Amino acid sequence: MEILKEIDVVITNMLDNIGFLAPLFASILILVESIIPVLPLSVFITLNFYYFGVIFGFLISWILTCIGCYISFILFRSKIKFSFDNKFIRKNEGKIAKWMGIVNRLKFEQLVIILSIPFTPAFIVNIVAGLSSMSIRKFIYAIVISKIFLVFFWGFVGTTFLESFQNPLNFIKIIIACSLAFLISKIVNKKFNIE
Repeated sequence: MEILKEIDVVITNMLDNIGFLAPLFASILILVESIIPVLPLSVFITLNFYYFGVIFGFLISWILTCIGCYISFILFRSKIKFSFDNKFIRKNEGKIAKWMGIVNRLKFEQLVIILSIPFTPAFIVNIVAGLSSMSIRKFIYAIVISKIFLVFFWGFVGTTFLESFQNPLNFIKIIIACSLAFLISKIVNKKFNIE
C-alpha cells in the first residue's frame, strides 16, 4: 500500500512540474493505466477535469479509459492468451477453470456493475474477460456504460477506498451510481440483445 502512495506522490509531483503538458501526459497515462494497474487513475481523471473543464475532462477521461480497457482485453484475447493456454493454464488448470467459469456465467448487468465500482481492479477484469469466451461485443458495451460512472466518481467524488470509510455518503453515491448503471445496462441489453 505504501508503494502505491509513493507512486501516486511521484506522478503527481511530476505532473505539477511539466506545466501545460500535464493534461496530455495524464491522458496518455489513462490509457497505460488499464494495462499497468499500479498507476493512479483517479489522479489522471482529476487532472483532466481540472485542465479541460467538467465536460471535456469527463469525455476525454471516459473515452480513454474505455480504449485502455479494450486494448488490455484484446492483448489478452489474442497475443497473451495463446501462451496462457499452453503454459499457465497447465500449471493452474483448476483455478483458471474456476475463474473462467465465473466470468463466462456473468450476466451483462452483473459485468456492468462490477466495472462501475470505483475500487474494482479493472485490470484483472480485463485479463479474465480477455482469457474467457466472453464476446467482444458484450465487453465493449459493458465498459462503455460502466466507465461513465467510474469517471464520474473519480472526477467529482475522488476519494480512496480508505477515505470512503470515513464518509459513508461516498458509499451511498457508489450505490446510486451502480443502481443507475444496472438500469441502463438492462435497457441496453433489452434494446440490443447483447446476451
